Amino acid sequence: MRLIFLGPPGAGKGTQAIRIVEKHRIPQLSTGDMLRAAVAAGSPVGVKAKAVMDSGGLVSDEIVIGIVADRIEEPDAKTGFILDGFPRTLAQAEALDVMLASKGLKLDKVLELKVDQSKLVDRIVRRAEEAKAAGLPVRKDDDPEVFKTRLQAYNRDTAVVAPYYEQRGQLTAIDGMQPIDAVTSAIEKALSGS
Repeated sequence: MRLIFLGPPGAGKGTQAIRIVEKHRIPQLSTGDMLRAAVAAGSPVGVKAKAVMDSGGLVSDEIVIGIVADRIEEPDAKTGFILDGFPRTLAQAEALDVMLASKGLKLDKVLELKVDQSKLVDRIVRRAEEAKAAGLPVRKDDDPEVFKTRLQAYNRDTAVVAPYYEQRGQLTAIDGMQPIDAVTSAIEKALSGS
């Protein structure tokens, strides 16, 4: 099962991805984690990425796609994976399709968590308060101003990715404003095709 999770920051992608990982035993792939691992491993694409990052530049789509291509060859990803937070742009979505096709693979489903963005800041503030109350560290991106900047970037760059997959008949929209368990149930229903 090869999946992509789309949706703005705070939509619940990470929460739902963890549940899918546990149930279906497929890895959740974060491009940031993969990038750091490739650099640490000194792989050819990791060496390229390190050179770009050391010079203060942004890693190109070509390098990111190379890292994803390498990662999905690892044993734990052979039966599937979840891409969370990638692709972030239309160019990345197109490059991902080309790379998967070159391996004889395709995406099984693209899930978009649809949320009321005006209520997301409240959700983020509540998440930060709950973390503090539980004695847990508060995520840096749970600061309302940082969050608003991330949301603007999502709307500017990433919101165009959903229509790309919708035109290909791969997108399933899920109401992300439901309670967490209801969102999980809707996702499972979408994955089972019922």
